[in-house]
Amino acid sequence: MTTTLITGANKGLGFETARRLLADGHTVYLGSRDAGRGRAAAESLGARFVQLDVNDDASVEAAAKSVAADGGLDVLVNNAGIELYSADGAVIGAAELTADVMRDVLETNVVGLVRVTHAFLPLLARSAAPVVVNVSSGLALASEVADPASSRYHYPGVAYPASKAAVNMITIQYAKAFPGMRINAVEPGHTATDLNRHAGRQTVEEGAEVIVRMASIGRDGPTGGCFTSGGPLTW
Repeated sequence: MTTTLITGANKGLGFETARRLLADGHTVYLGSRDAGRGRAAAESLGARFVQLDVNDDASVEAAAKSVAADGGLDVLVNNAGIELYSADGAVIGAAELTADVMRDVLETNVVGLVRVTHAFLPLLARSAAPVVVNVSSGLALASEVADPASSRYHYPGVAYPASKAAVNMITIQYAKAFPGMRINAVEPGHTATDLNRHAGRQTVEEGAEVIVRMASIGRDGPTGGCFTSGGPLTW
């Protein structure tokens, strides 16, 4: 039986990914910073709840110990992420960007991902078929954001795309460092979630498809790539 941990899974893409993987026979740990919401979400699905704040060393270490005590881990889905908005609800663009905003986004989306991955690497190393899925974004693709013909060209935010570009590089370097693991990034597409104030064009069911697929690959699956529901992307 495959055991999977999903961060930021009490709602949105993480919740839908948990639902789908449970249906596929995975044992799923639903990670959530908010214990009340996380526990309620886990109970509604029949998942195991683990309190996990990606920004807190003690929380992550406690989660790793809890999962280890229950038997270990095969798949880690780094899904937790944030985008910040101004008081009027607009994405914070370059003119309004402050060091504090950039720091907060990078702390969750990049540093938090590394914190969680580092804590769970020893458990993954014991698995017969370890997999890591890092949820990235098409906004991380410089070729798209710089192309006036692309819809992503018009996205004004700085911190979120920069954080996901870092996630892509982290994915490549971890995949090279751990060739026995399958470590990939995914681009779910513009999915309606709290992250984008439900402005996305896709449903969470559509967005979660690639996360579920890449969380389910075997020992011979790809590694060090970025994937959409339609296949691999060029970095």
